[in-house]
Amino acid sequence: MSTDGHYDNIKDYYGKVLSSTKDLKTSACCAAEKPHPIIRQHLLQIPEAVLSRFYGCGNPVPLGIEGLSVLDLGCGTGRDCYLAAGLVGPKGAVIGVDMTEEQLKVARNSLQEFEQNIGYKPNMRFVQGFIEALDDIIPSSSIDVCISNCVINLSPDKEAVLRGVYNALKPGGEFYFSDVYADRRIPAHVQSQKVLQGECLAGALYVQDFLRLCHKIGFTEPRRLSTSTIDVTDPDLSDICGNIKFYSITYRLFKLPELESICEDYGQVATYLGTLQGHKHYYDLDDHHQFVTGKPMLVCGNTADMVGQSWLGKHFKVEGDRSVHFGVFECGTGKENDNGRAGPCC
Repeated sequence: MSTDGHYDNIKDYYGKVLSSTKDLKTSACCAAEKPHPIIRQHLLQIPEAVLSRFYGCGNPVPLGIEGLSVLDLGCGTGRDCYLAAGLVGPKGAVIGVDMTEEQLKVARNSLQEFEQNIGYKPNMRFVQGFIEALDDIIPSSSIDVCISNCVINLSPDKEAVLRGVYNALKPGGEFYFSDVYADRRIPAHVQSQKVLQGECLAGALYVQDFLRLCHKIGFTEPRRLSTSTIDVTDPDLSDICGNIKFYSITYRLFKLPELESICEDYGQVATYLGTLQGHKHYYDLDDHHQFVTGKPMLVCGNTADMVGQSWLGKHFKVEGDRSVHFGVFECGTGKENDNGRAGPCC
């Protein structure tokens, strides 16, 4: 499969084959997570032309991003850009990047209606380009939060995408995104099936290969926020996929220089201040770290940096540093991973 043919198939599928979410043959491109009430309120402000052509697999738009700069990879018709624009407010900025002209046309044509709905002109722009070439589009160290919704699986060069995101993020910035993953490496006959390419399954990474790629680039300790199973409802496509299990997973990748490959104990304590929008009583950093407002929590060095040295820093109080090491951080959740084995909480 040539790269050019791959791009052409994806462009045709999203620009010409799909007219709305009703045309999808799997649940991969239908967000399974229930949005936060604040997100649901902001969705009401987004034009229907945008909403009806939304093909995301999650809700990777964090709350509490007022005034920040946000980059959306593979923005499509702009649903998540519009959400982010409402959340960052007039002092923030949003950039959407996509390669498909038909989808960007919808995104741009909906701007005026959106401005009328929110009452001000957002600092938002849409750029036609390839997410594998972010260095040509986005200045380095200029983005606070990068988001993406069921797009990286479509790329034939995922390493280039992740490396571009790493370069675009400011120190302490974050890649907060949802994508499709598999419980094994996808065989060639599945990868080449055009509908499965368009529906985000053929290019899904094996979870462990994704983690290895993150470590290679510098996103040392990916954190999983949520996981949901994807159903292949079309009988013919299900037969092609066989026993492969697909998941929609939302990950958080922080650009922090001192993150370690495992969780180490430095006796640090983090306390959530309850100041993040929509998270008054508690805050979930990931699927196994819930910070209760005002309650000190013993954390590993990586977690201390994630909540203290990232864009989240003003919402947490972190006590202690890395001057004294107490060994491996003892933790466990009893939750099972994709292979059915319980793993450490960090």
